Amino acid sequence: MRRRSFAAVLTAAALTLGLAACGSGDDAGEAKSTDTLKVGVSPVPHGEILKYVADNLAAAEGLKIEIKEFNDYIQPNVALSEKQLDANYFQHIPYLEEEIAAKGYKFTALKAVHIEPLGVYSKTVKAIADVPAGGVVAIPNDPSNSGRALSLLAKNGLITLKDGVGVKATEKDITANPKNLQFKALEAAQLPRSLEDTAISVINGNYAIETGLKPSTDALALETGDDNPYANLVVVRTGDEADPRVVKLEKLLHSAEVKKFIEDKYQGSVLAAF
Repeated sequence: MRRRSFAAVLTAAALTLGLAACGSGDDAGEAKSTDTLKVGVSPVPHGEILKYVADNLAAAEGLKIEIKEFNDYIQPNVALSEKQLDANYFQHIPYLEEEIAAKGYKFTALKAVHIEPLGVYSKTVKAIADVPAGGVVAIPNDPSNSGRALSLLAKNGLITLKDGVGVKATEKDITANPKNLQFKALEAAQLPRSLEDTAISVINGNYAIETGLKPSTDALALETGDDNPYANLVVVRTGDEADPRVVKLEKLLHSAEVKKFIEDKYQGSVLAAF
């Protein structure tokens, strides 16, 4: 089977989530350009990227942005569903699909903005090959990111997974664990703090950066951006895709200025996905 490109994967996923759907009888297209757009974000890098847009680009488009920060992956979708927000920017499509399946959200994903490579970190181990036998390994506890973490560990030779499971792997899919590693699943925001008690921890990029880690240099192993389906993007309630404020935000987030900001500020620890 021919491998699909990263762009094709995102396009297909966006269509599945109803990206093109815009109800003809809806009021989503009514002019709201004079209103402030309320966007929920993870503080880093999402909040920093959006603040750059708000401070440097939004005024020229007649857009006002109110940024609300969240320190977990649950509340931004709750707040969007309850109309406390107009949009959120903190998640990738695999996580969004899980949330929709579990909670019935009527959400639509927009275009990919950036990738935060998942990384393996340690306070005691200097190289992947040096992970001790019986070592405790912390991984994210949400299914999309836990499978992603196990896949990264497998690619770096610490475990072997069943053929074909890829990023959908669970601990039950581990077929070989030669070092008898002990896995500990934690809420993603807790992973940086787990470094005091683990041999290694697999940490989401935003939480790594937020706690002073630099993925491009501090990670013992790091995902690449090639064909990576975990690009973060803006999500809105289905039907709000044509809101003029949302259209303006999407234009600005995918501008050359934002791409340069990501490249200059994060030096490879965050990758532009456009």
